[in-house]
Amino acid sequence: MIIAKSQKDLEKMRAVGELIASVREALRAMVAPGVTTLELNATAEKMMRDAGAIPTFIGYKPRGMTPFPFAICASVNEQIVHGFSTDKPLKEGDILSVDMACTLDGFVGDTATTIPVGEVSEEARKLIQVTEECLALAIEQCRPNKRIGDIGHAVQSHAEKFGYGIVRDYTGHGIGRRMHEAPQIPNYGRPGTKEKIRAGYCFALEPMLNLGVAETKTLDDGWTVVTLDGKISAHCEHTIAVLPEGPEILTLTREQKKELAEKKAETASA
Repeated sequence: MIIAKSQKDLEKMRAVGELIASVREALRAMVAPGVTTLELNATAEKMMRDAGAIPTFIGYKPRGMTPFPFAICASVNEQIVHGFSTDKPLKEGDILSVDMACTLDGFVGDTATTIPVGEVSEEARKLIQVTEECLALAIEQCRPNKRIGDIGHAVQSHAEKFGYGIVRDYTGHGIGRRMHEAPQIPNYGRPGTKEKIRAGYCFALEPMLNLGVAETKTLDDGWTVVTLDGKISAHCEHTIAVLPEGPEILTLTREQKKELAEKKAETASA
């Protein structure tokens, strides 16, 4: 069952979304050649706990798996998602996907971004750009009376223009008091299919695109997911709320919300 959120719930979702967005942007500013993902993880955990939040990933244990040990998923190059933080320095030309979530006042905010490390190749830059475009197109489908299939179709139709592999083994999801709620939201699909979207629903949308094939494999640590062909992957994610008038991105910083509001005002007056 998909759980619609009340106005009180949405206020709490906004608060945790803004917090995790601030963590994301702090880590983005830190990423550079020579920095380790363990350093990023330590910063993220401290920011979350200092704000009174719980790092949702630490100890997360799906059935049959060992508990996840870090506050963030740090996935480098061919790693798609669920990468472990290490003391290996990032190097010029890498790309780093950072996925993170925290729980504040009983509600979860979940976000991810792929960050270039210094100067990266044109193919890496383009992959990140298209993944972000897919997320924006997916968010636009989150309107009352649309369907979950419309979200996946928006991602699939755009990604396939560029020949990218669309990861099918992992999906977006509903979110609220738990990190993973109904429904599952694949990054592919047919328009007009699956569950109807209603005001009050909250989703974590997260396109994952591979430069090569879509197929994945999991490393011996039981968590880290990599591309089957060893080519790079990009991942981005926002938590959104469906309002009567359309989608609201919850995982923006206060400054990003202000910039977005100004852009909308300019567009409306043009």
